Amino acid sequence: MSRRIEIEITSLNGDVATWRAAGAKLPKGVLQASLVPGGPVVGAVYRVDVEQFMEGLEVLSVLPPKTASPLDPRKERLELIVSEKTGPDVTVTYASKGRGPRRDSDERGEGRRDGAKRGARPGAKERSSERGPRPDRPSGDRPDRPAGERGPRTERPRTERPRGDRPGGDRSGRPSRERSGPPGAPPITTNFRNAFLATLSPEQLPVAEQLLRGGMPSVRAAVAEQNKNAVAQDRPSIDPGTIDRIAEVLLPKTTLAMWKDRAAGALGAGKELRLRDLRAVVTSAKTATLDDEARTQLKELQTALTARLEILRTQWTEKLDGAMKSHNVAEALRLVARPPDMSTRVSSETATALVAAVSAALTAEQDVAIWTELVNLTVETSIRRNVKPLGIPSDDAAKALAIKSAGAIPEFAKLLGMRVPPPPPPTRTPRRPATRRA
Repeated sequence: MSRRIEIEITSLNGDVATWRAAGAKLPKGVLQASLVPGGPVVGAVYRVDVEQFMEGLEVLSVLPPKTASPLDPRKERLELIVSEKTGPDVTVTYASKGRGPRRDSDERGEGRRDGAKRGARPGAKERSSERGPRPDRPSGDRPDRPAGERGPRTERPRTERPRGDRPGGDRSGRPSRERSGPPGAPPITTNFRNAFLATLSPEQLPVAEQLLRGGMPSVRAAVAEQNKNAVAQDRPSIDPGTIDRIAEVLLPKTTLAMWKDRAAGALGAGKELRLRDLRAVVTSAKTATLDDEARTQLKELQTALTARLEILRTQWTEKLDGAMKSHNVAEALRLVARPPDMSTRVSSETATALVAAVSAALTAEQDVAIWTELVNLTVETSIRRNVKPLGIPSDDAAKALAIKSAGAIPEFAKLLGMRVPPPPPPTRTPRRPATRRA
């Protein structure tokens, strides 16, 4: 889509003239001298229509300079005849207060001094004077003041709550909104990407923006779309190889800027960041060529990741020791199946004790439900091939489960008198497709 700007001719070389934006250094480019009516003049400013392409700005047309309009040569201008005002410029009207007609000043003053109220019944004034002042209501600061007169009005102290301490943060009672995004996700920052884009030339800027959107596939798709539109509009197409070379040069810098933004967001989130997100940022550092600043960020992230893993490993070990001491075999198997980290291993003493406990619990006299639960939990652990059950309950479901689990627990094959099947393949959870934000 074209837009209109003002350009200044900087030099003229035959049929080609160089230009730059009027009053600025960028953007700049070249145009054919034949597009300028009357020929270009160095230092002159022209209005042009330009369009942004992958290789830069292209001048589509040069508009003629603006000319001053004639001052009504045919006497067709309409004159506004102002009529003279005869009345006052401002009229003031007082609005009534809706309380009826006002009383005389004497009656209003006597009523206020005697404490009479508007609309009081006849005789109320005399009864109030005969009754005297109420003992529980002070008549004023001075003792010689009549009871009907009012004393000075005392202001009650007001304790006003600060705006920040009010529930919700505002007068409407709605909770104050923080940054959007799922809880625990790293905040989105673009400081390094913006700094990187500011260092590029106008020809490299569109390519870098496409790299930030989707990498090399996004660049190639944008080039194909632009060439398709150029063919439809009878315009020259661009060379995809040239754009690919520019993109290959900018790709490492683009990847580094994106990783720095992720690292800065992870460092800013601190302990609120989820462990898997922190591990993902540290792991993704292998896809970028790091500089000194990025290495410093990576070192801080690795330190934070190691500290959090040590805390989780300590808690996991304490829970496993407690389950073993309380002879809770099912809970111990659950903990062994789900360590806090893939590199966490069970100690040899704990593994030997757990294997012996599970083998002793898998007997023919064991309850079918408990036996089934222990077999299913054992299959998910790393000690499954060392477990040697003592028997299988006389139940069709238990026998079917033993046949199914014979590949993971070879002792079941010996108890059933069958060949040991191969171990089952490792189960892998399907990965979610990468989103645009990721």
